[in-house]
Amino acid sequence: MSAAAEPERELLGRVFLTRVVEPGDETGGRWVRELGVDAVVRRLREGTEPLPGVSGRRWAGLVARAERAEPGRDLAVARDAGVRFVRPGSAEWPAQLDDLGDARPLGLWVRGGADLRMWALRSVAVVGARACTEYGAHMAATLASGLAERGWIVVSGGAYGVDGAAHRGALGSGGATVAVLACGLDRPYPRGHAGLIGRIAEQGLVVGELPPGDHPTPSRFILRNRVIAALTRGTVVVEAAHRSGSLVTARAARRLGRHTIGVPGPATSGLSAGVHELLRQDAVLVTDADEVVELVGDMGELAPERRGPVLPRDLLDPAGRQVLAVLPARGAARPDEIARAAQTTPDDAIARLYELRALGYVERHGDGWKLTRQAVMSVRGRPDAR
Repeated sequence: MSAAAEPERELLGRVFLTRVVEPGDETGGRWVRELGVDAVVRRLREGTEPLPGVSGRRWAGLVARAERAEPGRDLAVARDAGVRFVRPGSAEWPAQLDDLGDARPLGLWVRGGADLRMWALRSVAVVGARACTEYGAHMAATLASGLAERGWIVVSGGAYGVDGAAHRGALGSGGATVAVLACGLDRPYPRGHAGLIGRIAEQGLVVGELPPGDHPTPSRFILRNRVIAALTRGTVVVEAAHRSGSLVTARAARRLGRHTIGVPGPATSGLSAGVHELLRQDAVLVTDADEVVELVGDMGELAPERRGPVLPRDLLDPAGRQVLAVLPARGAARPDEIARAAQTTPDDAIARLYELRALGYVERHGDGWKLTRQAVMSVRGRPDAR
């Protein structure tokens, strides 16, 4: 065989295997790694020499699938739908997927004009409950929008709930997003998101392991999540019950050494229980896109320092704040009493009191000094006031 024909044969062989071997099948991945694509394809097509580690019943099922596989036709159908096949080792293949070992995809079907490898280098997964609350949808959209505005690619699963909100948040800010589906890309699922997935293909990328026409199953949804985790630098879980599939993504991210991140919710909400359990383990709590970028970004991409509002008294020097703090909430105090409480001299206390009067914090009553009504609210109204 010529050198030019070898890549084409490799391509056809891997497309053939996506029709025969289920996503995430580590036994199939081991066959490809140890024997090579050509040998695995040949033995499946001939059906006479079972591959190692497979039962007779399973071998019969694989051979039956192999008899119906038509890789050339699959590629033609994909091309008509604007879909290409990206295989390991090609220029567009994201190398971080190799971290999955024998569970690595045999290849990925990709729809959209962007380069998958380049986008995956700066991507974050945002996942969560399908039946999310308004709070969950708001947080997913806000986080995705903020990430997209900062030049990050938002990756999710295209499902209802948090996934859809994340995709829409990224699209709405003019940013980029990737949907990883558990079905053939020519038949996007869920059907109610056909329009959204079409928008994602136009503005971003739609990705999947399954060949044209294949439908989703519960196990395929779960196995799809490992691709989301491996493809990205970190996984943010917005809302998740204890048995949520999005927790599978987070756990896969943890196993792969990626960042595992959670958005807190009400302690009384069952849809936050799974996230809170992640946070009790080793996930990092975040509340906005800046905090996500601080975790997954490059050195120096820090979230701004969080502070409460700057109050007028914050602008006083320490000595002035100390005198202001010891004035009683009710009644007046003499300068010597104020000096003793502030641990300063009477002359210094009087000087500070006149400064505070010029700023509207205190007023003089005979020989004593007291807080103005405005100062009582601003100084004594704070939570730690006694």
